[in-house]
Amino acid sequence: MRILIVEDEAPLREQLASYLKGDGFAVDCAADGEEGLYYGREYEYDVAVVDLGLPKIDGIEVISRLRAEEITFPVLVLTARGHWQDKVQGLEAGADDYLAKPFQMEELKARLNALIRRAAGYASPVLSQGELQLDTSKKEVRVDGRAVELTAYEYKVLEYLMLNPDRVVSKSELTDHLYEQDFDRDSNVIEVFVGRLRKKITPVNFIRTVRGQGYRFVTENG
Repeated sequence: MRILIVEDEAPLREQLASYLKGDGFAVDCAADGEEGLYYGREYEYDVAVVDLGLPKIDGIEVISRLRAEEITFPVLVLTARGHWQDKVQGLEAGADDYLAKPFQMEELKARLNALIRRAAGYASPVLSQGELQLDTSKKEVRVDGRAVELTAYEYKVLEYLMLNPDRVVSKSELTDHLYEQDFDRDSNVIEVFVGRLRKKITPVNFIRTVRGQGYRFVTENG
């Protein structure tokens, strides 16, 4: 999953980035509202964390402009402002959730994962399809009750495909959501990950290759 962090307080921004990278996110950071707006317009994200008190362009305006341009990835607002009116203003601007400073990193992670799941139409942290289950909170995968050991990137590929069911996901899209901006990317590596995934989650076969286009996670209804 790829996340955008828009936070002007450098120590907190670095702490957030380090924590979320450790949890498997690909992280892009912006230090002010202008930079955050640029990133939000130019790249696709699974979720964003936006501070309200930003220099150049404040967080409310950043969110309002993104929503006006029909950019719909979920947004979690961070605020040091204690007034309920500020929280309401953030939600009315188009944010999906808010968290007041100071906060616990575990709560932040739980809220972000919930936003990503809801955006994909899942209420539970466990994504299920037939005999295949992926627990987004525990980062565990099971096939017919049997635990499957995946590498971090194999897990990321499967999670992204399951969160985007019944649509074609290109190799370049997968690459964008797995790696950070400055990572030396090779989309051919995706083929390796998918090939290993198919072997590990056998006998289920929900990942289909769409020739010349990418991959599709096929559900029973798809």
